[in-house]
Amino acid sequence: MTSPTIIVTGTDTGIGKTVFAAALAGALGACYWKPIQAGIEDDGTDAQRIARLADLPCEQVLPETYCLATPCSPHLAAEIDGVAIDPRRLALPQVDGPLVVEGAGGVLVPISRTETYADQFARWGKPVVLAARTTLGTINHTLLSIEALRARGVPLLGVAFIGDPVEDSEATICAMGQVKRLGRLPLIDPLTPRALRNAFAAHFRLEDFTA
Repeated sequence: MTSPTIIVTGTDTGIGKTVFAAALAGALGACYWKPIQAGIEDDGTDAQRIARLADLPCEQVLPETYCLATPCSPHLAAEIDGVAIDPRRLALPQVDGPLVVEGAGGVLVPISRTETYADQFARWGKPVVLAARTTLGTINHTLLSIEALRARGVPLLGVAFIGDPVEDSEATICAMGQVKRLGRLPLIDPLTPRALRNAFAAHFRLEDFTA
C-alpha cells in the first residue's frame, strides 16, 4: 500500500464530510489534519470527533494551524478573532504514512478576502475527494464544485456520496462531470466507530484511495 495524501472537501456544509473523513482516515490508518477550525461545537472540534469516530491514536490527529472561535466562514471567523490567516502556514505536514486533510464547508469557502479553499487545494496539488449529499439539489452543487476544482487544475480523485441511495442523481453527476463514483456512505444511526468502519468497508474499495 502506498502512503497517499488525500484532501476531503464537500459541496456544502453539514453534509457529513467529517464523518466520511473519519471513515477514510480510519480505513487507511492515516494521520488526520484540519488546518482551519472555525467554531467549536458542544462535542468538540472536528479533530476531536475524528479521533473518536476513527479510533485513531492521539498522535495521528494533528493540531489545527488555526482554531477560531466563531462558527462561520474561516475568513470572517479570523477577522472576528483578530487573526490573519497566512497561506504559508498551511503547508502540508510531513508524516509517516497516509494523511487525510479536511477542508471546511464547500470548495469555494473563503479562507481570506482573496483566497478560497480551492485555491489552497491547487497550491497543495494533492488528489481531492469531493463529498456530496444525495438529497435534492446535489446535481447542481456537485457539478459546480467539480467545475471550480478543475478550473484551478486540482486533481479530482472522485465523488463520495453521503446519504440514502438516489441512483439517477449519482449517475448523472458522474456522467456529466466525467468523474469517478467512489461509493456512497449511508446514514448511520447510531454512529459508532464500529458501524462507521463496517459501512465504509461495505461501500468503498480501499484501493481506489491508494493507487
